[in-house]
Amino acid sequence: MPGAASSYDATPVAVRCGTCGEGVYTDGYCDQCGAKEPNPRDHLEENVAVWVGGVSDIGRRHSRNEDALALAAQADPVSWAVLVVCDGVSNTTDSDIASLAAARAARTVLEQPLSSGMGVAAAAQAAATKRLGEAVAAANGAVIGKTKQGDEHSPSCTFTGAIVDGRTAYVANVGDSRIYWLPDSGGGEQLSIDDSVAAEQIASGIERKVAETGPMAHSITRWLGIDAPDDLTPHTRTIQLSEPGWLMLCTDGLWNYCSEASALHDKIVEFQANGTPAQPLPLARALVGFANNAGGADNITVALARIPADGEDIAAAGAVLQAPAPEATAEVPPVPGKTSDATAPDPAGVTDASTQAPGIPAEESGTPAGPLEAPAEAPAETPTQALGIPGEQPSIPAEQTAAGAAAPPTGETQDTESAGDLAGSAHTEKGQ
Repeated sequence: MPGAASSYDATPVAVRCGTCGEGVYTDGYCDQCGAKEPNPRDHLEENVAVWVGGVSDIGRRHSRNEDALALAAQADPVSWAVLVVCDGVSNTTDSDIASLAAARAARTVLEQPLSSGMGVAAAAQAAATKRLGEAVAAANGAVIGKTKQGDEHSPSCTFTGAIVDGRTAYVANVGDSRIYWLPDSGGGEQLSIDDSVAAEQIASGIERKVAETGPMAHSITRWLGIDAPDDLTPHTRTIQLSEPGWLMLCTDGLWNYCSEASALHDKIVEFQANGTPAQPLPLARALVGFANNAGGADNITVALARIPADGEDIAAAGAVLQAPAPEATAEVPPVPGKTSDATAPDPAGVTDASTQAPGIPAEESGTPAGPLEAPAEAPAETPTQALGIPGEQPSIPAEQTAAGAAAPPTGETQDTESAGDLAGSAHTEKGQ
């Protein structure tokens, strides 16, 4: 099945320098101005089939991308696909390595054919649920395999996985990365169940917005790793994809700014009204761009499967182009030696890192398209932040958001609070 080869394993190509625009990176540095080459993992795109694709991006506040995705799909829409997204836990060692190992291990398990017994729906569901549990176990083993002996901050990550088998989706999660079903008709539903302090607070009656922006908003109660809780049975769900829409897996780097399923649906409608094609890759780029424009406080990963309407030609919705990373759209302090994100090759074999990404027009970003230096690295975590207690978080001025509007906080789309009002530790952390 397509999917074994991914952007993480792409053959290096000559990439034009995002700082001077003249040289290309050789041995990690620009051969003209000497600027350091960005990590290719800072921005990765996968488009394994016309109906399945995803984007993983470093965001604006972190020094590395600790998210990972792994996708596989058959060519025909709504035939068979596997989507996996993992988010490395930020207060652990090598969380970027852990998340990628987990995502790949899970995909290897999930892309094996399912045994559905006599073809009865209940038997197929049981087989898929068992397979998802096996994927979690394999992902957990992969993370443990990356753990150094005696590491007091052993690597950890979350897990979300989905199997699309025709018009049925089987999904599972551990941690606070999410899975949504967003039908074109409106509304939508969060299929995953967060393993987090915030979810427990919401269940006890605390308002979603308060819980998801509070001191313990990103403290998770279950994770993969050598110190994981004993019970790693994933939350599972089966859903019939009986109408056109989007199956989405994402990390909290996106849902920080748009938590409710209905708000995500409305955001997709807005993008499509502004010309984003109804295809996974362009839409994932647009959603990542939205989160970056809203503050980019965490790494951002979005994986999408398009469930088409009868007669819908996904390929005809618009050309799927290999594009560079979405450019940041605000003035941000440069980091010495860092440049804009790595990009995919152009037809000539040399990529211009200053090219604007499709689906995020310059006129919508509030600033002209063009090369931009990388954002300042997020400050090192303090002991209180590692416990989920907020520290100083710079507010995001309105000019950093799309079209100059203030970034919506988690769970709200009309409020005018900025991304600076998110919890002080906006990345996923293990609860203590």
